Amino acid sequence: MNRMSLKDVGLAVLSGLMLTVSFAPINLDWIVWISLIPLLLSLRDKSSAIAFQLGLIAGLSHYLTLIYWIVVVLSYYGNLHPILTLGALLLLCLYLALYSALFALIWNSFKKDRLSSIWGAIVWVALEYARCHVMTGFPWCLLGYTQYLRLPLIQISDIAGVYGISFVIVLVNLVLFNTVLGARTKKKKSATLEIILTSFLIGFILIYGFHRAKVKAEMSSHGKGIRVVIVQGNIDQSIKWNPEFQEKTVALYTNLSVESGGFRPHLIIWPETAVPFYFQDNSPLSKEVSRVPEKTNSKLLFGSPAYIRDKNRIRYYNRAYIISEDRVFDYYDKVHLVPFGEYVPLKRYLPFVRRLVPAAGDFSPGQNPKPIGTPDLQIGVIICFEAIFPDISRNHATHGAQLLVNLTNDAWFGRTSAPYQHLSMAVFRCVENGLPMARAANTGISAIILASGEIVSESELFAREVLQKELNLNQSKTFYSQFGNVFAILLCAITILRLFWRLGKKRR
Repeated sequence: MNRMSLKDVGLAVLSGLMLTVSFAPINLDWIVWISLIPLLLSLRDKSSAIAFQLGLIAGLSHYLTLIYWIVVVLSYYGNLHPILTLGALLLLCLYLALYSALFALIWNSFKKDRLSSIWGAIVWVALEYARCHVMTGFPWCLLGYTQYLRLPLIQISDIAGVYGISFVIVLVNLVLFNTVLGARTKKKKSATLEIILTSFLIGFILIYGFHRAKVKAEMSSHGKGIRVVIVQGNIDQSIKWNPEFQEKTVALYTNLSVESGGFRPHLIIWPETAVPFYFQDNSPLSKEVSRVPEKTNSKLLFGSPAYIRDKNRIRYYNRAYIISEDRVFDYYDKVHLVPFGEYVPLKRYLPFVRRLVPAAGDFSPGQNPKPIGTPDLQIGVIICFEAIFPDISRNHATHGAQLLVNLTNDAWFGRTSAPYQHLSMAVFRCVENGLPMARAANTGISAIILASGEIVSESELFAREVLQKELNLNQSKTFYSQFGNVFAILLCAITILRLFWRLGKKRR
């Protein structure tokens, strides 16, 4: 029990690699349904300490191969030394691997209990929910995101969020393990009951999913129509903030927008910080931007940095404006900033710490996360990193958003897997809230996603493109948009209560 063999390490690593290939862009999503079994095999007859270590190894092999793109961001754009870059990646992966280590530790302690498969799935979701909130949260590629292309399956997200899909995936892994490989540690009646309950659950999810997908498809063909144009400028990140290229950037976006005039768009969307100067200063370039709605007879939504003078201090914001030919209707300031990219946590207490990506800016978070828009259209704007946090999109939906718009600049990621992973997570924000999304990315991947999660239009990566689509808007709040993550919170409460109960039992 106190020894770890090379075979055990190999099984843990295999689980981590199987998890990675289940995500975009490889998209071998079927593998995730058996991806935990090698790890579970390695945990047989192991002590708690060894189980924790094997869980940590599985997590490290997964996250090192999943978010390797951190190296590209920090070395190429952050100008960090390769050793510091690798160190930062390793520290982040070690932190994320702690969650899989905790799962292995907890599962190992009650794997012989009755209905242990269900308990294991509950614990996994509780840990995912914790990862979404601890230290500002980093819920990148939760397990459920592997299924973003399986539309009937993921419709249950409008009740349970992405956590509902994660729950089912882990449950299937554990039931398969207990049934086929873990029989000697399980009572036959308990294993049979787990199979029956899991089968009923999957059957319900699929029946519900096909029904909801059909309902959303019907809603997408009726309702208020709006013609949307997304302009992907494909501006190189290395010249994006160079003042010498600002005029060319505005001219590029303007020309592409005007060329779409024949489509008669209601709304034209440019990406995050597509206007790489302070639009609020009313400069000649700002006036050029303001002429786009006049030339196209539309509204223009775009990203631009902004500032507010606060006594002796200037606060900077990552902002999205929506304008017409003669006025600024509204704006939204990004509320969830990227740690060490857009701001430094605890900067007052850690003055020696610098931003890892100096070119990104030094921003303050927005204070009023609400939909913006015009008198006849309410838009829930989510800027870049915010698309991976379910609560932000849900807040917009709760306050009357009719359309989600994700403005992002994935140029930071280069030609890695990150832009594909980022898009896969945005799909769930649509399903959860029953709202379509227009996604404008500087270098890709721009997309138009229906309320069912179907990607109906998609750009190439690092290409100059214009997407055009007429969307029908229907406001019908989902269970998730009204009540939020009650499923995940309930499972967190159950996990905490059970752990306290076991601790009390051991003491007695």
